[in-house]
Amino acid sequence: MQPAALLEIERELCAGAVRQEPEFSVFKGISARLTPDAYQHPGLLSFYLRHALEAAWFTARGIASDLAALAAARAAAQFIQAEADTLAPVERAALPAWVPVLAGDVAPAAGVLAGYFAATEAEIALVRRIWPLLGTAEGLMETGGDIRLERDPRTALNGYGCSHRPRPWAITFASSTASSSSERGYTAADRARLRTTLALLRGTGSRNAVRQSLNGVRNGIAKVFGLEAGSGVILAASGTDTELLALALTHLGGADKPILNILIAPEETGRGVPMAAKGLHFAVDTALGHDVTFQAPVAGFRADTKLANIPLREADGALRAVDAVEAEIAAVMASAMGQGQRVILHVLDLSKTGLLSPRPEFLARMRGLYGEAFDIVVDACQTRLSPASVRDYLALDAVVLITGSKFFTGPPFAGAALLPDAIAARLATGRLPEGLDAYFGRDDFPPRAAAAAGLPPVGNYGLALRWHAALAEMHALLRVAPARRAEILEGFGQIVRTAIAAQPALSLLSAPAVTRGVEPWEHLPSIFTFSLRAPHAPGRCLTPAEARNVYLWLNTDLSPLLPADQKIAARICHIGQPVPLPQAGSTELQGALRVSAGARLISGEPSHSSLAPGARLQREFADLAVVFSKIGLILRNWERLSAANPQPCYRPARHALADARRRAMVA
Repeated sequence: MQPAALLEIERELCAGAVRQEPEFSVFKGISARLTPDAYQHPGLLSFYLRHALEAAWFTARGIASDLAALAAARAAAQFIQAEADTLAPVERAALPAWVPVLAGDVAPAAGVLAGYFAATEAEIALVRRIWPLLGTAEGLMETGGDIRLERDPRTALNGYGCSHRPRPWAITFASSTASSSSERGYTAADRARLRTTLALLRGTGSRNAVRQSLNGVRNGIAKVFGLEAGSGVILAASGTDTELLALALTHLGGADKPILNILIAPEETGRGVPMAAKGLHFAVDTALGHDVTFQAPVAGFRADTKLANIPLREADGALRAVDAVEAEIAAVMASAMGQGQRVILHVLDLSKTGLLSPRPEFLARMRGLYGEAFDIVVDACQTRLSPASVRDYLALDAVVLITGSKFFTGPPFAGAALLPDAIAARLATGRLPEGLDAYFGRDDFPPRAAAAAGLPPVGNYGLALRWHAALAEMHALLRVAPARRAEILEGFGQIVRTAIAAQPALSLLSAPAVTRGVEPWEHLPSIFTFSLRAPHAPGRCLTPAEARNVYLWLNTDLSPLLPADQKIAARICHIGQPVPLPQAGSTELQGALRVSAGARLISGEPSHSSLAPGARLQREFADLAVVFSKIGLILRNWERLSAANPQPCYRPARHALADARRRAMVA
């Protein structure tokens, strides 16, 4: 191939990468020349381009070229290893020998690196010191969480059925559980990664570089919610981690008394919440990589902490009256405080199925009655509320638990606790329970939090990057006028109700209107829960296990099994995980599925950016209808799918075929 032709291909690749590939969009304006070897195998061009552009980005900012090439090679190696299933055998064989070496978790010996790269001894030593903080954004975002965050090598998806890499071909209405990164979120995380890597290569030091990123997140969250700087923001790997943190804050303020933790409908929150609320380990490992014993006590927490669970549903699944629920809460509080217990009252805003309890006016009455004798913790981990509503809760001296990974559609495992001044003041003295050091580092807390001094002198870098992605989604939502948000959510609800009504096998579960908030969109439902029946069992609702199969098969390309219906079968649809709920006329639980409107529906799905706003929204609504069409297809073909038991994957089969055809055409 002639050099002129090579340069033309390179220009096209660079233009296409900036326009379409989020991994490369941060390098816009950076140019790099590829060696002729890079063009020998078309499937590897993106790998060589990735390496060259990242190295050029660092070099343009004053990093020595050999050091830049070595640091960039780590990210390039991880990048192409994640794409290994799309490469032909000849392409895999043609990869540089350093790819598997640099893609590993453990830093290679200095001599090994020197054999591949021209960096000096000092530069190699620096790279080996900062090795765990180098790599791709998606690789780093998969760190700093528990086992649920791990990527399954068979599917390239995590325990939530999503990916930290963008997955634009997937129809996504899964914000009640978790979402794959969008191009917008991924790009924000990658920019934050590059800034931190640049600081590391300049010798800032691992802790300082990560702390700068975490402080930027804290300040960004505070700005979104209209709060002062980031002094009242504590970062946590997940919503469940924030629950453990909330209990620790009560230990700081009233550990001289036994604690009664009042939970609202714990079955409609995270599975680990009841354990964390008692000071127990809620998984087998922690965000900082500690192996722990599931349900064992976390050191330093009171062993006599009790739970009071207040249900929001009757035994047949019907919703309880609001007044009855609040009367029960008031009675439990009065009894507990009469017995000398320190009460933590939870607020559920919102549950997995969109329920809110108790109401803000009830909280105000309790605060007026008991003053500071109890703590309020608002589980707002769905974060389907306005900044004004968050500030209203803080004004009641409530700790507000939020995530960037539910409604806001940031990557999973991005939690935070927002503290009112009265609670933040507790961090000035005392010590947090010692077992908290398995979950939090010192730099996850505000700088002046003296009570956190006993925590390890680290911060959660993966968490920082996930939050940077979430903040990009938050800012995009806030640019949309509240009235427009309401208009879009109204349209979403109409589509869902119509689609469910059209399928006799589906039944929409009722949810009362949300009564808090001043912005109209806050009052509208954005989580729709429905039960299912299938031909194999027409007289009952699907069990939780059967509903999980529907959830998984929706997230799978079923066209190889259902070729006659491949137009719908091939579409990958990611929705909310099933919720076990009681049902009328049966003692068995049903598995109810959920479709949810996330912030991206309102702000605009980045992969549809070429469409006009109206056309983009119609595309989203058409995709929503596809979800229900595919559910109907699954229910009609239950026996065939049950026998095959297909599993989700990152890409649909047709994308793998298209990749193969593209390579063949270029070759």
